[in-house]
Amino acid sequence: MPGSKSARASAGFLTPRALALVFLWFSFIASRPTVAQSAPPEPTLRVTGIVERHLVLHDSDLQKLPRKHVAVTDEKGNPATYDGIAVADILRRAGAPLGKQLRGPQLRLYIVANAADGYRVVYALPEFDPDFVNQVVILADRRDGHPISSPEGPFRLVVPGEKRHARWVREVTSFDVE
Repeated sequence: MPGSKSARASAGFLTPRALALVFLWFSFIASRPTVAQSAPPEPTLRVTGIVERHLVLHDSDLQKLPRKHVAVTDEKGNPATYDGIAVADILRRAGAPLGKQLRGPQLRLYIVANAADGYRVVYALPEFDPDFVNQVVILADRRDGHPISSPEGPFRLVVPGEKRHARWVREVTSFDVE
């Protein structure tokens, strides 16, 4: 029958009950407070262990430190340029013994670089000290002029002169001086 409820529903009309449910649904959605999208947390680097002061450096703190630029060959053999902060500058801020202080028993100190995925690499402290080595190891935050994104960044250790890149830690989160 043309005037029946089933004919109206099949013709695209909503029944009063369906209209009420739609109205309630939209009322519920409209009454919910909007949740502001929070910005992702600012990347940080922690420096702990046998240092004068433990540090938590935010990306904005790292941007204020002197910048270094290194041209290297990446793990695939392609030329790449990295920009970042000399790890020695970060360790100095934490009060790690470097320069003339790095002698005798301090020569047995080492750094454990920790990554977000649990990867850990050990470096002898003198490997970062410009009084001991000619290379500058950097905590890079830019590659080829662009911020380093996951899974490589936001921070990556770049060790120029190493034939293998197994110690070029990706997604660095902390340095422990032990």
